[in-house]
Amino acid sequence: MKNPALACLCLTMLMPSLDTSIANASLPALAHALGASFAQVQWVVLAYLLAITSLIVGTGRLGDLLGRGRLLGAGVALFTLASLLCGLAPTLATLVAARALQGVGAAAMLALTVALVGETMPRERTGAAMGLLGTMSAIGTTLGPSLGGVLTTALGWRAVFLVNVPIGLVNLWLARRHLPMARPAGTTRPRLDLAGTTLLALALSSYALAATLGRGHAAALLGLAAAAMLAFVAVERRAVAPLVRLAMFRDPGLCAGLAATAAVATSIATTLVVGPFYLAGALALPAALVGLVLSCGPLVSALTGAPAGRLVDRVGATRMTLAGLAAMAAGALLLALLPAGIGLAGWLAGIVVLTIGYASFQAANNTALMHGADAAQRGLVSGLLSLARNLGLVTGVAVMGAVFADGAGDVTARAPSAIVHGMHRTFALDAALLLAALAIALAVARRSPATRRLPV
Repeated sequence: MKNPALACLCLTMLMPSLDTSIANASLPALAHALGASFAQVQWVVLAYLLAITSLIVGTGRLGDLLGRGRLLGAGVALFTLASLLCGLAPTLATLVAARALQGVGAAAMLALTVALVGETMPRERTGAAMGLLGTMSAIGTTLGPSLGGVLTTALGWRAVFLVNVPIGLVNLWLARRHLPMARPAGTTRPRLDLAGTTLLALALSSYALAATLGRGHAAALLGLAAAAMLAFVAVERRAVAPLVRLAMFRDPGLCAGLAATAAVATSIATTLVVGPFYLAGALALPAALVGLVLSCGPLVSALTGAPAGRLVDRVGATRMTLAGLAAMAAGALLLALLPAGIGLAGWLAGIVVLTIGYASFQAANNTALMHGADAAQRGLVSGLLSLARNLGLVTGVAVMGAVFADGAGDVTARAPSAIVHGMHRTFALDAALLLAALAIALAVARRSPATRRLPV
């Protein structure tokens, strides 16, 4: 790659994306080695995801204040150190704590990678860079489970975490050498809104826990999340240097972009929830083939991300955003109306259309939001963008999973007709959500100017 700064950003996107799923394959071996139950080892995954979700907005804003390249480099260093601690952890408690620390580093990396595209790439090549970052994210998602399984089988569960150390050291060298490290002008005394950051982290972590492990405590956790969010809004209205200036959300383009990001992530979560049950239960595919088929979506995303980004630079972000949402809605409708007799070919057709739309939307929407953001707030906007995606994934797994379970009944009974019925219901709701996002995006495109700046 000719641009070393872009190579650094690609690695920075790949590492946390890979670690979102790479540990899953090692959980059985990890539970056996550390003498832990399944419920306990789940925290190896949850601690990482909760840290990212809770802190991604705060780290994005801190990057705006201290310097995005500087904080991204610190995030890479922390992620690499935490990976070493994970690989050397003597107990499950130590491992979970190290994974949470790894999540803190990942939050800085994910929040600031997209924001730094504007500082390292010419404006006319932003779309291509965003598409390439989307490709790296998809590669990480695709490689995670398979690479984790290979490393666990060949070298043991510790290798799943230690593999990050040499990659992280190379990435840290690239970041220090090729990313802008200067503090932004006018921020000699940066002030981070600690009260707002704490309340937002509490609200987001409570919501994520309610959606993932709530069970009997879901209502209490959702109530805590709502209370913390209301308190956050009250604090932000009075803060001298708020974490998030609420006036930002008067911008229809920003709100539409964030809402569409959440809707798109919910759609991707639907494929992850429904896919295994439909392929194994309704189509009677063996487990190995199910895994291979499920990898097709991320593979298509990896192959189409960079070309979609170049197309964004040619035809414009707005047109590609609309085209991406339209393609995703069409793919979801195909799956919602899919006759059971078509089988695997019909599933793959719907997934390919949906995934091409996803890659196009990601490159275009990220480009539009970064172009529209004030230079002093790109880290914050990038953090909000990543947060919308994470919340969409969490909500999609919880809500779409419940819709599918309600429509399919007892999926363990493997009644193909019931599973197909549940799949149709879930993707019909998914299509409706994407069509609503498309309608909002169309309305905003007609009203908003092509170039806008967010309130500072």
